Amino acid sequence: MIIKTMDGNEACAHSAYIFSDIAGIYPITPSSTMAEYVDEWSSKGLKNIYGQTVKVVEMQSEAGAIGFVHGALTNGSIATTFTASQGLLLMIPNMYKIAGEMLPCVINVAARSIATHALSILGDHQDIYAVRPTGFAILASSSVEEASHLTCVSYLSAIKGRIPFVNFFDGFRTSHELSKINMIEQSDVKDLLDNKKIEEFRNKALSINKRVKGTAMMEDVYFQMAEVRNSDYDSLPDIVNDYMKKINKKTGKNYAPFEYYGSKTAKKVIVAMGSVCETIKEVIDDLGGEIGLINVHLYRPFSKKYFFEALPSTVEKIAVLDRTKEPGSLGEPLYLDIVSLFNDNTRPYIIGGRYGLSSKDTNPSHIKAVYDFLDSENSFNGFTVGINDDVTNLSIPVSKYHPNIDRKEFLIYGYGSDGMVSASKDILKIIGDNTDNYVQGYFQYDSKKSGGITRSHIRISKDKIRSTYYVDNPSLVVCSKESYLGKYDMLSNIKENGTFIFVSALDESEIDDTLSNEEKKIIIDKNIKFYTIDAYHLANKHGLKNKISTILESCILDIIGYKDYIENIKESIKIRFKKKGEFVINANLNAVDESLSYLKEIKIKYNDIEFIETKEKKYNKVFDMVSFLEGNKLSVSDFLTYKDGSYITGTTEHEKRGIAENVPVWDKDKCIQCNQCSFVCPHAVIRPYLLNDEELEKAPKFIKENVRNAIGSKYKYTMGISKLDCTGCSLCANICPSHALTMTPFDDVSSNKGFEYLLNKVSEKKEQINNTVKGTQYKKPLFEFSGACAGCGETPYIKLLTQMFGDKITIANATGCSSIYGASFPSIPYKLPWANSLFEDNAEFGYGMLLSYNSNRRLIKTIMESEMDGVNKEYFSKWLNNYDDYEITREVYENIDYSKTKLKDLKEFIIARNIWTIGGDGWAYDIGYSGIDHASSTNDNVKILVLDTEVYSNTGGQSSKSSNRGSIAKFTSGGKENAKKDLARILMCYPNVYVAQVSMANMNAVIKAFNEADKHDGPAIVIAYAPCINHGIKGGMETMIEEQKLAVSSGYYPIFRYNAKTKEFHLDMKEPDFTLLDKFIENETRFSALKIVNEEKANELFEKLKIDAKNRYEYYKNLES
Repeated sequence: MIIKTMDGNEACAHSAYIFSDIAGIYPITPSSTMAEYVDEWSSKGLKNIYGQTVKVVEMQSEAGAIGFVHGALTNGSIATTFTASQGLLLMIPNMYKIAGEMLPCVINVAARSIATHALSILGDHQDIYAVRPTGFAILASSSVEEASHLTCVSYLSAIKGRIPFVNFFDGFRTSHELSKINMIEQSDVKDLLDNKKIEEFRNKALSINKRVKGTAMMEDVYFQMAEVRNSDYDSLPDIVNDYMKKINKKTGKNYAPFEYYGSKTAKKVIVAMGSVCETIKEVIDDLGGEIGLINVHLYRPFSKKYFFEALPSTVEKIAVLDRTKEPGSLGEPLYLDIVSLFNDNTRPYIIGGRYGLSSKDTNPSHIKAVYDFLDSENSFNGFTVGINDDVTNLSIPVSKYHPNIDRKEFLIYGYGSDGMVSASKDILKIIGDNTDNYVQGYFQYDSKKSGGITRSHIRISKDKIRSTYYVDNPSLVVCSKESYLGKYDMLSNIKENGTFIFVSALDESEIDDTLSNEEKKIIIDKNIKFYTIDAYHLANKHGLKNKISTILESCILDIIGYKDYIENIKESIKIRFKKKGEFVINANLNAVDESLSYLKEIKIKYNDIEFIETKEKKYNKVFDMVSFLEGNKLSVSDFLTYKDGSYITGTTEHEKRGIAENVPVWDKDKCIQCNQCSFVCPHAVIRPYLLNDEELEKAPKFIKENVRNAIGSKYKYTMGISKLDCTGCSLCANICPSHALTMTPFDDVSSNKGFEYLLNKVSEKKEQINNTVKGTQYKKPLFEFSGACAGCGETPYIKLLTQMFGDKITIANATGCSSIYGASFPSIPYKLPWANSLFEDNAEFGYGMLLSYNSNRRLIKTIMESEMDGVNKEYFSKWLNNYDDYEITREVYENIDYSKTKLKDLKEFIIARNIWTIGGDGWAYDIGYSGIDHASSTNDNVKILVLDTEVYSNTGGQSSKSSNRGSIAKFTSGGKENAKKDLARILMCYPNVYVAQVSMANMNAVIKAFNEADKHDGPAIVIAYAPCINHGIKGGMETMIEEQKLAVSSGYYPIFRYNAKTKEFHLDMKEPDFTLLDKFIENETRFSALKIVNEEKANELFEKLKIDAKNRYEYYKNLES
């Protein structure tokens, strides 16, 4: 055993590594890091219990991963995988096979919500309950430590019992919780492995036996064969219990299939499984009395024997908590299992309830409420706890309650990409691994990408921490973003005599003006120490580009009494940033040395003005509450309008996050009106406007002072900049050929009113809109202010697509980065129809949408042809002759007399529209490739946009088939051995397809490709190169366009357009200079880091990469000739 600070995924992965020969994997949040750890340890040569490294293979999907695992098991290897949610559901067909063939598989699951009315990456047990009929045993862990211990039980039991296991724990709440644990090592369990069973299993490998598997059976024998394994399932609970006892001896724990905790004479008991059990134990210890918990570890097979061994004979009332919802059922699965154990005559009072869906926080107040509800005269089955159900009235009353526990609690508000989550984790590991204290960390993220708000919940205690719920009474609060103050309630729950650290460049008087009287009153009444630190100035001083994590880390350790451990931060910096080079390491070390000198305490004075300030309401109740981090206060009735999961469009225009440290300022005299700044802006923040005389006359003074004559037209030209929506990426300033844009500290909010006038009061000048770089930017985008990362390489393409085609298009979006920044409730950047189904099926989903739309239009055609003698004859004829023309069909739509036709109910289908199917390379090259292949083989007008980041961006930077040779990513930590899949070349084989590969290096070619794809009669696919923060561009994402130009000019990424019908092929690039490939490789950490890890291998792979690039270019060049 070893004491170590880690999260649940790492704890599980350590134990899984011990017993596994092979791992077939595919990334999915929140399980991905388990497979990443296994891959990393394997690449470093770590040996498993059999004396070998684990062979890790990344497949194209979860279905592929489990198929691979099934094959490996069939041929005598202990094979495993790691997954969650939809990934587990994709494995179900193979799970039935693996169980039926009695193969010792373990699927490790970070349990997660299933996408129903919406996608959620957070935790509950919907996925686990979905696989309960498969024949897999199911074993649950309640904590990070249990994940280490019980994972071993899963493998040992699967091997001995010949029954496969789903080994699970709660996604995020356990998978990502950082905790100090006693971790099992290989030496602890070596004597527990049944080597005879391993030998028997390997000797059954198909290749060394003259046997067949997977036969077809008829009605005469199938039933008998299904029943013959009953005894194996009957004996499995004893096997599990036996291994639990052996693990107990080594760990000092008290594991059992059903583990009881509480009073031996309990009258009221809660039955539950997963992380909530830790909170229930905490409540039992604090309340005392005749209450208890049955913690379900072995959920399948469900053992009546072991349940009644655990249940005190005194129990009169049972509440069963299920972390799922099964619509239409008489009760949730665990509740129904418990009820079935009792005869009617002996049954105690049993009720079931739902809690914690999608990681909804379940705290001690909720648990106490459940115990209290058991005694209520009005108790009922099917209750909910943790929400206010004012529609079906199933929620139970909850009163505020908090156990009395002596410990330190902190809450850190960060900005995605500022490194504060990493800083929090480092603090926990430093304290956990270097002191006798126990630590716990849990991390909340919003659905924005790297620009969203993060919250780190940190606890430090002399005793073990079992609080699997949010910190709600912190003694230290840190705010790393100036714009958060006043927007979010960070002070109401702060402890008396606590501390608040505010990252800001404001001086004392400016802070006094910024704080509301309500906030000042809290600070003074609770005697809060208020510190400020201009961390961004210090970070930029040392070239860290707004990365403030190590600076704040030093200050926090100092304030909470661990100043002596600041030196440990420096050691951590050397390890964490090794792959980023000496400059980054030294910059962080120097910043740490100066950090405490920047930390300043200020005194807050209260002006004694009697009023309560409230947050400005922006849009509607749901939007406002969620935007202010108060979504938990919403009731069920607030969602009646959205019960089918649909939501209103264009809500991001109301957010005005104000997160940029620096924003562009426009110099009208230097501007040459090329509009490139607007073209590349990832968030549609900067836009050119043309004003007529009337619009200029009514414009605010700020606008009047910042106009000039428009080149080539009668209008006045100005540049609108929404500072409050800007992310400060600097792309606009960097692309500007005349240096008319300068990045300046954001301090003047009032100028945003000028943008609001331009946005709402200035009309589009249609005659100036055309398919050029300049002309497209006069069209209002229907995709704006998304939650994408600053400098995102994907969003400029989507924005342009909406500018060129407007409401002509409907979008089907694959799950991934583009769906998360595209529609994270309630922040919707689209102002046109958009939908997401899943990750794997987007091409099919979009194809179905297209044929459905066309089906309705065929019905319109039939009706029009039958009504040609009516008053609408002229327009019907026009429509029939111009069926696919958007402008003409819109004209017809606007002029038909609907009182004289049967078309009224179908009128919205009259306009010719295209369905654009959008997704990333993980979808297009891997999990969704078969759908793209099928859609491309049809004669239908399928339109596909692939946002090619060459990596799984959304799940954390795993390698895809689009990843290039020599690149370092997760699952290819030693450098990718294979060449990039040439998707364009493959699809070009179809005789009726249009294929383009584009980059912002040639903006006009992007416009041409979109236009040609849209007009193409048949399938069309545009593959767009999109730099990503995972590339580690050394100049930062603000140099994203320059990097694209280098990618093209060096021959790394060829760009072209091809029409299979006409056989026309156009290269949209000059002859590349392949000597620039070295510069390109050195400029991106995803490549250059390999030299630090293994220079010899790096040189070998990079030479092959250069050959790949030359061969690829020659192939396409020959097509042009």
